[in-house]
Amino acid sequence: MIVAGTTAEIIKLSPVMRALRDSGTPYQLWNTAQHVDGLRATLDDLGLSQPDEHFINPRTQRPLVRSSQVPGWMLRVALHALRHRRRLRRALHGRGRPLLIVHGDTFTTVLGALVGRFLGAPVAHVEAGMRSGDIRNPMPEEINRRVVARLARLHFAPTQREVDNLRREQAKGLIVDTGANTAIDALRTMLGAQQPPVELPDEFGLVTLHRFEMLRNSEVFSETLQVLKASSRLPLVMPAGDTERRRIEELGLTGLFDDRFRLVPKQPYARFLPILARSSFVVTDSGGLQQECGILGRPAAIQRDATESHQGLGENLVLTRLDPDRLRGFLDDWESYRRPSQLDEFHPTAVVMDCLRQEQYVAVSQIH
Repeated sequence: MIVAGTTAEIIKLSPVMRALRDSGTPYQLWNTAQHVDGLRATLDDLGLSQPDEHFINPRTQRPLVRSSQVPGWMLRVALHALRHRRRLRRALHGRGRPLLIVHGDTFTTVLGALVGRFLGAPVAHVEAGMRSGDIRNPMPEEINRRVVARLARLHFAPTQREVDNLRREQAKGLIVDTGANTAIDALRTMLGAQQPPVELPDEFGLVTLHRFEMLRNSEVFSETLQVLKASSRLPLVMPAGDTERRRIEELGLTGLFDDRFRLVPKQPYARFLPILARSSFVVTDSGGLQQECGILGRPAAIQRDATESHQGLGENLVLTRLDPDRLRGFLDDWESYRRPSQLDEFHPTAVVMDCLRQEQYVAVSQIH
């Protein structure tokens, strides 16, 4: 079983789902509906089946746009697992060796791991062991990762750095170094698969700012947009969903946008990648896009105070720590951060599948 609820989880687990399908290994996708908008389209674009199980009725699913919505959503997911535990347990245990797979550091990751343990199945965590080093930042992702490390018994860590993190924490079970994040396999499959869905300048910088902690910090969000507008020598393109657009309006920032700083509709993953492929540089607060830029060697400013992913930092990636001067420095000299692509160097999904085909992971179900 694979538990996912965000588009990022779907994207990064899509190579695993595709490999399971192509090998004839049956699996089910259980959806927590942490994200609603774009989830169905992302699965369609990736050529994957829609979810087999919805922990929230599709007719009542609503996007989580405020942190105050999270407790009620988590309660509904937990109640669904409790009410349907016999059926879910049969589904999980009726397919040979039970295994429940989660990904990353979201609330869905924690809930999925708890559901797996509740239903008596070992939990596999893809993208395990990533740490920022600061328990408070990013919040709540850093706490989520550490909680899941305690619940999982099969840890797929992207690099030796994450393996070492898990060993220091004495994580139980099997720790596997996959060499890279599974995002690299998704990126390899989808990059260049479509034409860009919007008209683009010949050269431009790509901007994505969407995290809760960014949008709710009005001072940082406003300053970031103002620095981008004033300091970029290239035109900018910013895909934005309803949440970001509402925040821009609330803060009176709509006047910043024009032909040289364009707001365009937020795109599902497969339609976003052609925009990324044509960009000259990136400014983002997204951990997923940070990893993709690290793989591609694309110059990128990571507009965050801390990050759990270290691939590319100090090379083609600049962690701004929300310092406007660092962001200005990157915008003034982004060309110097270009690096060769590593897209063909790693195949982490193959490592995951090799582990799942072998008997070695069976023993993890005996570790409590």
